[in-house]
Amino acid sequence: MSSFVSMSDFSFKKHIWKPFNKGINQYSMIQPGDSIAVCISGGKDSMLLANCMKLLHSYGKPAFQVKFLAMDPGYTPEIREAILQNGESLGISIEMHRTKIFDSVGKSAKNPCFLCSRLRRGWLYKQAHEMGCNKIALGHHFDDVIETILMGMLYGSQMQTMLPKLHSENYSGMELIRPLYLVRESSILEWQSETGLNFSRCACRIAEKNDKGSKRAEIKILLNQLRKSNSAVDMNIFRSAENVNLRKIISYHDGNKYHSFLDDYDEGISVKGTK
Repeated sequence: MSSFVSMSDFSFKKHIWKPFNKGINQYSMIQPGDSIAVCISGGKDSMLLANCMKLLHSYGKPAFQVKFLAMDPGYTPEIREAILQNGESLGISIEMHRTKIFDSVGKSAKNPCFLCSRLRRGWLYKQAHEMGCNKIALGHHFDDVIETILMGMLYGSQMQTMLPKLHSENYSGMELIRPLYLVRESSILEWQSETGLNFSRCACRIAEKNDKGSKRAEIKILLNQLRKSNSAVDMNIFRSAENVNLRKIISYHDGNKYHSFLDDYDEGISVKGTK
């Protein structure tokens, strides 16, 4: 393990390797015979993901193929080289492809980050499919999940979360998986610190010009405040997306059809524990 890991064995196993494996097994993310494109942006999350996937692949159980894919949407030469060098330091050979996504996004006056995300995701699916992969792996972690839940409620007037895996709508047989789903960001930051490597945060020149504080940054501040009085707030938010009682919901939809609590309200259905 030491050839891929900079943290102490105990710390890595407890705070990263254990939740990494738990997430993969609990949500059935990897099956024997899979060919997985690990998507690398150059940040701490995707680099740790690549590190863990390389280690898991070396164990051979389950037996799967792994490729490390990065997209250059218009990075400066310095950032591009730094990503490749960090990969080499971790023993990861990154296949990087150039695109002009930053140029395309720069022409969008409204929601450039949303457009960039969609274009990058679409490109990754397309490239992974052409490489013969049936899955792409992204570096979203536990904190991303609970932040997404709160962002949906507070800014999007909806209750939804970031799923651990999902099928591609445009590429048949392709799936997206999030192996770091149960790994805490604090553990990733510790790993980053102990690697001694400088990972990029956001290399987007457009975001740098328009950085006035994102909604996700506001949610992070809110969570930090809540943690001061309730150390279990993160897990409570996460479990709220697992313990959904539809009889306590005013209305919900399954993607196509809406359902209301009024649909069977007058049928006299008695549910234990309700009033």
